[in-house]
Amino acid sequence: MFTGIVEELGEVVGWQDLPDAARVTLRGPLVTSDARHGDSIAVNGVCLTVVSVEDGAFTADVMRETLDRSSLGELGVGSRVNLERSVRLQDRMGGHLVQGHVDGTGTVLGVEPAEHWTVVRISLPADLARYVVEKGSIAVDGISLTVSATGTDWLEVSLIPTTLGLTTMGARTVGDRVNLEVDITAKYVEKLLQARMQGGASA
Repeated sequence: MFTGIVEELGEVVGWQDLPDAARVTLRGPLVTSDARHGDSIAVNGVCLTVVSVEDGAFTADVMRETLDRSSLGELGVGSRVNLERSVRLQDRMGGHLVQGHVDGTGTVLGVEPAEHWTVVRISLPADLARYVVEKGSIAVDGISLTVSATGTDWLEVSLIPTTLGLTTMGARTVGDRVNLEVDITAKYVEKLLQARMQGGASA
C-alpha cells in the first residue's frame, strides 16, 4: 500500500527483455537506502517487488501483463520515473490510499500553464469514468492528485510547481501516456451497492 506522495525521481539504468517479461534496474538512492529483497516499491504507480539492491539501485521483474496494462513497457534506459516505498503504519497519510494496481492508462490531452499552477487534461477510459469525481482523488503515474474538473471522457488535475519539479509530471507533454489508479473506495462502494440491489431484486 502507498500514499501517492512521490519520494524520489528515479532513473531507469538497465533493461533486459525476457520471455513474457522484463527485468528493469532503477536508480533511486533514497528508496533503496533501507530496501531489501521482497520489498515493494511503486514505479510510476505500479507496485514492483525488489529482487536485488546494489549501489543505490534496485532490480525488479515486470510480467507481460503489467507491461501491456501500464505505461511501463514504454520505458527505456534513461527514462525518469516516480518512486515511492510502501507505507508504514506509523507514517502520515499525506495523499490517499494507493494500491499500486494500475486500473488503466490515459493520454495527456493538454497542458495549460498558469501563473501559480499548471492544468493538465488527461483522457479517461470509459470503464473508469464512473469512479472519478470532481474534488476526488486519483493516482496519476503514482502521484496522489485531486481531480479539478471532469468530462465524459477526460479529467483535469491542477499541479503546483513543487509537484511539477519533483515528479515526472513536469516533463509530460501532449500525447504522453500515464498510469491511472482510481480511488479504491469508489469500487468497493459500487460492489456493495450492486450486491444490495441484486439482493433486493431477488427478495
